[in-house]
Amino acid sequence: MSDRAAVTERDVVVVGGGQSGLAAGYYLTRAGADFEILDAADAPGGAWPHTWPSLRLFSPAEYSSLPGKRMPATDGAGSGGENPDADHVVEYLRGYEERYDLPVRRGIRVARVEHADGGGFLIHAGDGRTWRSRVVISATGTWSRPFVPAVPGAAGFRGEQVHSAHYRGPDPFAGRRVVVVGGANSGAQIAADLAEHCDLTWCTLGPPRYLPDDVDGRELFRVASAAVRGQGGGGVAELGDIVVVPPVRAARDAGLLRATPMFTRFSGDGVEWGGVDRDDGEAARVDAVIWCTGFRPALGHLSGLGLARRGGRIVTEGPRVPDVPGLYLLGYGDWCGAASATLIGVGQWARGAVGDALAD
Repeated sequence: MSDRAAVTERDVVVVGGGQSGLAAGYYLTRAGADFEILDAADAPGGAWPHTWPSLRLFSPAEYSSLPGKRMPATDGAGSGGENPDADHVVEYLRGYEERYDLPVRRGIRVARVEHADGGGFLIHAGDGRTWRSRVVISATGTWSRPFVPAVPGAAGFRGEQVHSAHYRGPDPFAGRRVVVVGGANSGAQIAADLAEHCDLTWCTLGPPRYLPDDVDGRELFRVASAAVRGQGGGGVAELGDIVVVPPVRAARDAGLLRATPMFTRFSGDGVEWGGVDRDDGEAARVDAVIWCTGFRPALGHLSGLGLARRGGRIVTEGPRVPDVPGLYLLGYGDWCGAASATLIGVGQWARGAVGDALAD
């Protein structure tokens, strides 16, 4: 039997080597577990190397850390102030891996996870390699599944369409007529990034809901944590949708962020509005549309497990999948742990998942 055909035995396999997978790795290392982290990327950083240069975290570095290693402070220079940019986060995650000597296996894309005879799981990589484990912690995030809503006429639009997952900065759009779609953080940040470089239209489903200027990731995490403990009201959503990081504040205060309702359809060379706060038939010529419309969890590798769903989401209790012993979902959003998709928030859920997994 060739090495490729052999099955590697581990007690725990973590699928995904971004921030959530590393947080799980930290607690698995502390527990002395026999584990590996399988990551599709060729380099550290999870989704962070794929973001646009001006992206800023919501919080200063000291409030953006994974368990066990504080993120080093930035120098406070530039429009982002003390809020770290993506490069800073990538270097932090690289250093985190190195500090704890985490067993991350790169360039391994997990194609499917299935039940193994006699219990546990078989984890099949796209290149033919297979792992067997008692526990699987899925931490693949959402970046690889950008979501674009269906809008009439999109297939016939002759301009460019780009999702925020593939936006790399304002230079390719300089002097062009650009529509940014999305009223949450990525929409506001990309609109602010573009505002002085192009003829910008910012489309949102409703008026932008800015959080108070003094609210950042520290407060968001406090509110989310209070909601978990049953000590808060409706949670983060009640505060607003847009964290006013310095570049957004500067563009907003300069009058450059003026939202307009969402268009209703595409034409061949632009977009059109009708019936929603605009006169029927109003149209605009457009060169490019940037979709800041979010992502969906990258969970296709689990499709063969027949997992129960509610409201389109896999049923979980925190990160634990109750119907499948040994399976955990880490870092996909509040539905599998409040604030679990954030650097500072994922640690508590990683600790719980690892503790539960190793207690059996």
